[in-house]
Amino acid sequence: MVRKKLPIGIDGFEKIRTNDFYYADKTLFIKELLQNWGEVNLFTRPRRFGKSLNMSMLKCYFEIGTDPALFEGLKIMREKGLCEKYMGKFPVISISLKSVGGLQYDSAAAALRTVIGNEACRFDFLHESERLGRSDKELYLGLTAVKGGKFLMTDDVLTDSLKTLSRLLEKHYGQKVILLIDEYDVPLDKAFQGGYYDEMVSLIRSLFDNALKTNDSLYFAVLTGCLRISRESIFTGLNNPKVHTISDVRYDEYFGFTDEDVDEILKFYGLSACKEVIRDWYDGYRFGDTDVYCPWDVINYCDELLADPSAPPQNYWANTSGNDLIRRLLKKANLTTKNEVEELLNGGRIIKRIRQELTCREIGERIENVWSVLYSIGYLTGMHVEREDADIFRLWIPNGEIRKLFYELVEDWFREATRSDAPRISRFCAAFPAGDTDTIQKMLDDYLWDSISVRDTAVRRNRKENFYHGMLLGLLQNQDSWLVKSNAETGEGCSDISIQTPDRMGIVIELKYADDGKLEKACSEALKQIEEKKYAEGLKRQGMKKIMKYGIAFYEKECMAVMA
Repeated sequence: MVRKKLPIGIDGFEKIRTNDFYYADKTLFIKELLQNWGEVNLFTRPRRFGKSLNMSMLKCYFEIGTDPALFEGLKIMREKGLCEKYMGKFPVISISLKSVGGLQYDSAAAALRTVIGNEACRFDFLHESERLGRSDKELYLGLTAVKGGKFLMTDDVLTDSLKTLSRLLEKHYGQKVILLIDEYDVPLDKAFQGGYYDEMVSLIRSLFDNALKTNDSLYFAVLTGCLRISRESIFTGLNNPKVHTISDVRYDEYFGFTDEDVDEILKFYGLSACKEVIRDWYDGYRFGDTDVYCPWDVINYCDELLADPSAPPQNYWANTSGNDLIRRLLKKANLTTKNEVEELLNGGRIIKRIRQELTCREIGERIENVWSVLYSIGYLTGMHVEREDADIFRLWIPNGEIRKLFYELVEDWFREATRSDAPRISRFCAAFPAGDTDTIQKMLDDYLWDSISVRDTAVRRNRKENFYHGMLLGLLQNQDSWLVKSNAETGEGCSDISIQTPDRMGIVIELKYADDGKLEKACSEALKQIEEKKYAEGLKRQGMKKIMKYGIAFYEKECMAVMA
C-alpha cells in the first residue's frame, strides 16, 4: 500500500484531498458553523493550528461548482440534509491578508490591492455576464484593471472592493455571498511594526465597514486571526460579531489536533511508540475544554521520525514576533515579573487578568498586556479560574517545545544584560586564573539572584545543567582574549567548559545540578569526573603550561565553586 504523504506547509484543502496527503478530518466544523453562525464570525487561534486549512475547507464546501468528491469519506458527508442545502450553493470570496504589509503604508496598501484584485480576477466570467449591466461591468473592470503589473484601484474603489464584488456576484448568481478573510490581523501588526498603524487602521476599518456592516449581498462572513483586535479600532459599529477565542468551548476541537487525532496519525504511520515524547513536547494547549496538540509540530516530527526513527524532537513552531514579546517582557521585568517567569519555567502556574481584546498599540503600553498576548498567540496556555470573573486565568507553559524556547530566550536576555556591565564581567573572569573561588561563588550568587533559576523536579537534570551551563558560558565568553569552548573533547570525553588563555593557562570547568541541594557533594562529583575523564590531558596536548580545574554546583539560586 502506498503511504499517504504528510502535508507539510500545505494549507489548501483541495490540494491535500486531490494529491493523497494525510488529512485529519475537521469537516464537522462546517456543521457546527451552520448550526450556530452569525452574520460575522471571528475565530482567534495561535499560528500553525489549522486556521487557513479550515478556511480553505469552507471555500471548497460552499462554493458553486465545488467537486463533492473532495469530501468523499469525510464526516460532513453523513449530514445529508446540510449537504443538500448548502454544499456548492454559494458564491464565495476568499482572501488571506497574511501578505499585506511593507516598510511603508503605500506598499502595504498596494499589497492589499493585489490580494483583492487577484481574487476578483478569479471571477472573470463577470465580464460577459448577461445579468450584469454596463455600469456593473465597469465596476468590475475597476477591481481588475492592471498596469505595469500593479492593480489600479483607487483608495475609494479599494475600500469598497469586497462589497462591490459581493454585489456583482449576487447579481450574477441570484444568491448572497459567503466572505472568508484569513489572517485579518496581520496587516495591523505589520503596520504597527512599520510605523504606519493609524493609516492602516483607517483603511482596514473602511474596508470592513463596507464589507461586513453595510453589505446587503452578504450571507455570512468568517474571519480568522491570532488576536482579537479591539472593536474600537477596526470593527467600529459592527453589529454583534460572534467571536470565538481559544478560551471558548464551542469549536474547541476543530483547530489543532486532539488526542484522538494524534493517536490516529501515529497508528497510520506506525509511530504509536512515540506518543509519550510527542505528548511531552507538542501537547498541553487548552482550547475551551479540550487539550490540543500543535498540528504543525506533530506533522513535522512524524516526518522526521519516518526518515530517522531515533530523531529527537525539535522546535518547529517558534515565531519571531512572539519571541520579541518575551524579550520585551524580560527587559521590562521587575523582581515580581522575573519570579513569575521563573515559576512558569519551573512547571508552575501563575494567575493573571487576560484581556482578549487589545489594539496593537496597547500591547506595549503595560507589561501586564504582554501576558494577554502570549496567551493568545500560544506561548502560554490556561483556563478560567472562576466563572464569576471570565478575565482571570491560570496560565502555564504548555509543553517541552515552548519551555525550551523560553529557556533559550532567558539565556539570550541574560547575555545581553551582562554585556552592559563590562567591569563586573572582567572581575568575574579574572577570578578563574587567580583561583579565587570566593569571588567566583559570590559573583555567581549575585548573577543568579538577578536572573532566573531552574528548580522544578519535572525538569530533567540535564536540562537544568544546560540552563546554568548556558548562563556561565555567556559570562565567560565576554573575555575576548580567551578561547572558550563548550562541550569540547579534552580527554576521554567532553568537559562542560574549557578555556585557553593567552599566557597558556588552561581552565577546565565541570558543572552539576544538585537535585538534593547538597552543593559540596555535587562539586566533589564534578572534580572527580574531571580526573576520571582526564579532561586536563587535552589542554596539555594543546600546549597549556598550567591547568586549573573547577567543579561548580547549582541549586535554584544557590551555587558553590571548588577548585582542585
